[in-house]
Amino acid sequence: MSQQNQSVLAGLIGAGIQASRTPAMHEHEGDAQGIRYLYRLIDLDQLKLDSSALPDLLDAAQRMGYTGLNITFPCKQAIIPLLDELSPEAAGIGAVNTVVLKDGKRVGHNTDCLGFGEGFRRGLPDVQRGQVVQMGAGGAGSAVAHALLAEGVERLTLFEVDAVRGQALVDSLNANFGAGRAALGTDLPNAMAEADGLVNTTPIGMAKLPGTPVPAELLRPELWVAEIIYFPLETELLRNARAIGCRTLDGGTMAVFQAVKAFELISGRSANAERMMAHFASMNG
Repeated sequence: MSQQNQSVLAGLIGAGIQASRTPAMHEHEGDAQGIRYLYRLIDLDQLKLDSSALPDLLDAAQRMGYTGLNITFPCKQAIIPLLDELSPEAAGIGAVNTVVLKDGKRVGHNTDCLGFGEGFRRGLPDVQRGQVVQMGAGGAGSAVAHALLAEGVERLTLFEVDAVRGQALVDSLNANFGAGRAALGTDLPNAMAEADGLVNTTPIGMAKLPGTPVPAELLRPELWVAEIIYFPLETELLRNARAIGCRTLDGGTMAVFQAVKAFELISGRSANAERMMAHFASMNG
């Protein structure tokens, strides 16, 4: 398609997404490339819907000519049965955050894994990777766990309130990366005492769900701490960690790099990652 006539209609489906930076990141990059890029929020909370509305929303998006959709909490796993194809990453992770709508087909991708991996390499390039504790095993947690093991974490201990979901992720990780690389945790103080790093993939710490997933007294200065929440960029967990001298990684890089890859999948164009990072930083003051 020529530069002049390309237009993209995209959307984000999720619950409580009014603070999302994703629409602005996509539209700003589209403007910079001369693409008419319109990105809408499809907020289940505002529409008074839940994930049972996904079949209708996908049908509507296809009928109205949407180019693609991003998918966030609580729909990253619920959407899978509604898709025609999955990328190898999405199939391996068992979660989808980007759906490309093309030629009557719905193809699911996962850019969270790539996004977290890129952020981790940039922000914590030389940290110890022996034992890592991860809080949460949902859609984003699945992607982050895959990224951590791919980045050389030797043993990942997962803490998840839904034991069935947690065990399913552990089984998937061990099948993909080798037996014993992942395990479900039961004793958080003990796991934290042995850990090199901690990653939070739960929503605890978001502006709408304040708090911390790990008590401050379990942190210690040698630990590195990574977060995937980006609103706010400094969660209570990161604030506690920085106060005692931990190395930290906020959720901003993952947010940008998952958006970079999603932009490329939806528009079919390369994105300028540095420009998108600068724009994201400007939105966060």
